[in-house]
Amino acid sequence: MEIVNKLRNLDAYPKVNEDFYSRTLSGGVITIVSSIVMIFLFLSELSLYLNAVTETKLTVDSSRGETLRINFDVTFPVLPCSVLSVDAMDISGEQHYNIRHDIIKKRIDHLGIVIESRVDGIGSPKIERPLQRHGGRLDHNETYCGSCYGAEVSDDECCNSCEEVSEAYRKKGWGMTNPDLIDQCKREGFIQKIKDEEGEGCNIHGFLEVNKVAGSVRFAPGNIHLNDLLAFQTESNISHKINKVSFGEEFPGVVNPLDGVQWTQQTLSGMYQYFIKVVPTIYTDIIGRKIQSNQFSVTEHFRVADGYPRPLPGIFLFYDFSPIKVIFTEENVSFLHFLTNICAIVGGVFTVSGIVDAFVYHGHRAIKKKMEIGKYG
Repeated sequence: MEIVNKLRNLDAYPKVNEDFYSRTLSGGVITIVSSIVMIFLFLSELSLYLNAVTETKLTVDSSRGETLRINFDVTFPVLPCSVLSVDAMDISGEQHYNIRHDIIKKRIDHLGIVIESRVDGIGSPKIERPLQRHGGRLDHNETYCGSCYGAEVSDDECCNSCEEVSEAYRKKGWGMTNPDLIDQCKREGFIQKIKDEEGEGCNIHGFLEVNKVAGSVRFAPGNIHLNDLLAFQTESNISHKINKVSFGEEFPGVVNPLDGVQWTQQTLSGMYQYFIKVVPTIYTDIIGRKIQSNQFSVTEHFRVADGYPRPLPGIFLFYDFSPIKVIFTEENVSFLHFLTNICAIVGGVFTVSGIVDAFVYHGHRAIKKKMEIGKYG
């Protein structure tokens, strides 16, 4: 009875019974329920007010002359770091081979454990004293210039490292069929370095700054002709796991569909292609800071290395741009809107609770009167 009396005292809707108010048990229960509903709706509205709401808008991308930052982190379980390179090209005609800057390679064993981490690419650091073009002693005072072994464009061109000789051959469309006969490669231990890494894998990560036009990025053996030289590279295995690929700066809620994608080569060698459609995106946070970024969608295709011409082994990221730009803007709900909603919640719940309480109260009185005069049932 004490609990019942306390519930009656909580009745927020006292009833007028002739000349006094009447508090009921049902009124107390309805008061408690309506109070809980009010508190729940108030906290929900407060959460919406304190948290930013993201508005989305689409517009035509009219930007020109911008650059694109491509972030990547890719693991090749069975492709050594010494032969792995990053190449980039676009439809404007720019081509960059064996890119080194802002890129880090990690040698890994068959268990994925890091053996060595380095910034440089193929081969050892350049020799301190370049070789003389036409031979001769290295201790006299002549000016030295490494030979390009017939691939020179002009008489003044020098190749002072194995990589520079390889690049000169590539520009000529030649295959460097016997690096052991090239002094620069022998002095740098180029072939031995590749053989020492046989059976290892490589993790390569970093970023590229490219023109904001359609283009491609290739991860593959840096010198395709080495596949004819070394038995362990006769079929380049391009099994890979993409840990991270993104375009531009990260922003809240971004989803990169290539993150975590893994592919294992079974038997046939070839090129694995990812066709990416990049959507320029601007994200403006609640304090007004703008983040220039991109979203993208992707489709995949594997091309077997058969027929002629034989496709180069590796993984290719072919990217193109959408003409539509997405603009995300974080906004807070105004205080007046918040206050209006709170008043609507309190008034609405109070009114509905009063209607329910009146219905229960009058229904109970009608039943009670009928029972008193013996007409109920």
